[in-house]
Amino acid sequence: MQKTLGSYLIEVLEAQGVRHVFGIPGVHNLELYRGLATSGICHVAGRHEQGLGFMADGYARVSGELGVCFTITGPGLTNIATAMGQAAADSIPLLVISSENRRGEIGTGKGYLHETPDQLGIGSRVAGSSQRITHPEDLVPALERIFRAARSARPQPAYLEIPRDVLTEEAGHLPAAVRFAVPAPVVPAATAVAAAAERLAAARAPLIIAGGGALRAAAEVGALAERLGAPLVTTINARGLLPPGHALNVPFSPSLAPVRELVAGADVVLAIGTEFGQTDYDMYGVSEFAQPAGLIRIDIDRDQLQRNVRPELPLLGDATATLQALLAALPLAALRSAEGDAAVNSAGAVRAADARQAAFAALTPAMQRQVAFLEVIRDTVPAALLVGDSTQAVYAGNLGFAAATSGSWFNSATGYGSLGYALPASTGASLAAPHRPVVCLVGDGGLQFSLGELAGPREADAWTAIVIWNNRGYGEIKTSMLAVGIEPEGVDVLPPDFDLLAQAYGYRYRRVDSLATLEQAMRDFAARRQVVVLEVQADAFE
Repeated sequence: MQKTLGSYLIEVLEAQGVRHVFGIPGVHNLELYRGLATSGICHVAGRHEQGLGFMADGYARVSGELGVCFTITGPGLTNIATAMGQAAADSIPLLVISSENRRGEIGTGKGYLHETPDQLGIGSRVAGSSQRITHPEDLVPALERIFRAARSARPQPAYLEIPRDVLTEEAGHLPAAVRFAVPAPVVPAATAVAAAAERLAAARAPLIIAGGGALRAAAEVGALAERLGAPLVTTINARGLLPPGHALNVPFSPSLAPVRELVAGADVVLAIGTEFGQTDYDMYGVSEFAQPAGLIRIDIDRDQLQRNVRPELPLLGDATATLQALLAALPLAALRSAEGDAAVNSAGAVRAADARQAAFAALTPAMQRQVAFLEVIRDTVPAALLVGDSTQAVYAGNLGFAAATSGSWFNSATGYGSLGYALPASTGASLAAPHRPVVCLVGDGGLQFSLGELAGPREADAWTAIVIWNNRGYGEIKTSMLAVGIEPEGVDVLPPDFDLLAQAYGYRYRRVDSLATLEQAMRDFAARRQVVVLEVQADAFE
């Protein structure tokens, strides 16, 4: 049988270790599916391409691998564009592979099915890289660039489109699919690392700020914080780098005044894998985030290294490899320190404790109750991944919640700020870590953006608690309208009967109206693999 480029694509993906592909088949992308059923890749079907992209996003965040999506020409791409935007904002590695009309049909304006004036242009606006494959020989070089970048550079969504006639072309002459080599991690020059180690060792009030780029360097971040006695401030995407009870852990947003004061009081600040963006550092637009003193900045992205806040000492490199080099250099620098580490470590723990106490006090009483809500979930199901949407409890958690482990707290309320994220992303997270329970935190309004994806947990045999924060509409937006004197309109969106919805999909249902009922529901959920729907009466925690 003739080997088409579509079937060859499956072989190449399989050779890269791709285990799941998230897709919706259609007439225009049938050739992407040739050979898929007999491969070692599991196809995960979505109900809408936006949900499809969010599934792949959740999968990528938990697995650390590319989330691969198959879409159709035209509306497939425009539907998934929102998910690509969220992934771009949070530096998540996605690969969206779309069909396109035949080469002679593209851009003609003759009204072909799914015709889009500039499909490649749309993809390029929401992806870090984009390419159209016009000859079979172009496929492997394009995929190699994408996979190498995902494994060695700042993760971003990539877009690849293949015209229908190219997908059906003969590919038997192409070389056998092999795994692409992974480049060595980028490490800064030894002189720059030594200079950073000298400054950190001499600091009397050091501080570390870590973002999502440090997520897979938890051991190194923890070791460095303890070596320096430096409080660790974590952005939303970096929560859990230190355990909740760690003396140096400050799991509060830098947009809170007490955390800003902690940063301002440091004489040397080491920032790792954070873009210093507004949703992490100035969530409410109160004031501009001040330039940290003695800033040393580690980032894999050369442009990002100088963006928003300029460092005194930039270190271009992979977070893990650069931190390992710093740790190796620190003992030599520490020998030249005038004092021992004991006083610095003790002082760092006191600074961290004072900041935690003041930051928690800066939260509103409602937010404090909502953080307590999240802590019950964390403490009752400590192995759980908490995947959130834009909803009140998640907003509170983004300001001040200590996640149990690295990567166990992520949501769409930061960066791009998409609604409808949590449910499909939870399914993707379940597929990436099938033995871990997943808690989906979503509002009744946000859930209605992706209700069709309710089938996902059942089809994935997931271990998921769908926790619906029901305030009967867009509660946070209503509050914001009232705060600026706008008569609320369009925010009282009546929810469906969630009990009946749970029954329709064969899920268990339970109402939650107190911390005690939440704790019991979580214990029951943790006892065995299942999918449950928990409807939270939000007014009990507001």
